Amino acid sequence: MSGGQNKNSTETRCGFAGVVGLPNAGKSTLINQLVGAKVSIVSHKVHTTRNRILGIALQGPAQIILIDTPGIFDAGGARAMEKAMVAAALDALDECECVIHIVDASVKNAREKNTGLIKKLPKGKPVILALNKTDKTRKEELLALATGFNDMFDYTATFMISSLKGDGTKDLLADLAERAQPGPWVYDEDQITDLPMRMMAAEITREKIFNQLHKELPYAVMVETESWEEFDNGSVKISQRVFVERDSQKAIVLGKGGAQIKKIGQEAREEMKEIFGRAVHLKLFVKVEKNWAERTENLRAMGLIE
Repeated sequence: MSGGQNKNSTETRCGFAGVVGLPNAGKSTLINQLVGAKVSIVSHKVHTTRNRILGIALQGPAQIILIDTPGIFDAGGARAMEKAMVAAALDALDECECVIHIVDASVKNAREKNTGLIKKLPKGKPVILALNKTDKTRKEELLALATGFNDMFDYTATFMISSLKGDGTKDLLADLAERAQPGPWVYDEDQITDLPMRMMAAEITREKIFNQLHKELPYAVMVETESWEEFDNGSVKISQRVFVERDSQKAIVLGKGGAQIKKIGQEAREEMKEIFGRAVHLKLFVKVEKNWAERTENLRAMGLIE
């Protein structure tokens, strides 16, 4: 995290910024970079961010509360979960004081692909354009892209960034800090997210599943932390259920002789240990639940609907 300051100082500032973009534009990676710690999962799979995750970044006397949103895409004819994801992202635009529109500058026809999203950007508040993955794009192409996007929408500012490498992100954070309004901080100085630890643990495991099985497994996988038991020595025992929709998917997650689920558990446990700062005992179970993504109670559990 960037330089902190006592939140009770009369100089403190605070602001909310929503990060929106097409799937795989780099929203989660950008928020992790600005916060200085991992608060949102990153995967090869599109639509991996399902609920609005708050990342909390500090810049001098300013606290910037970043809202990571599900990628906005055309949800016409989509399943209930996908429609709820898009609705959650659009709701975030209303709640924030400014919006960062992140664009993958390395893809072909970036302007055309973002046309639908641009139509949904708010007109009455600052919208910042962040052209991402600039390390993969030639300078002259970036300049043309920046001009083209600003012809399509009245952006308040434009930044060339690499959310993975951190290029340009300090300038973006400084800009957000300047836009923050005078007032007390909403969160404690050492808090980096509002995500409960049980949900963070589930997100970590889900990320490991995607990263290991992104070619074999659809993204329709849900992980639920069923129990969280803390011990006197500071360690924690976590039991999680991995939901899939078909028996064939369960076989993929388990792997031959349970080898795959063991590998997933090992990687998830190591990251939880690092993030939570304590020993973690993790047990994973896989359950087939057909059409789980259509069920209201599951969408509510993921924070996509009230």
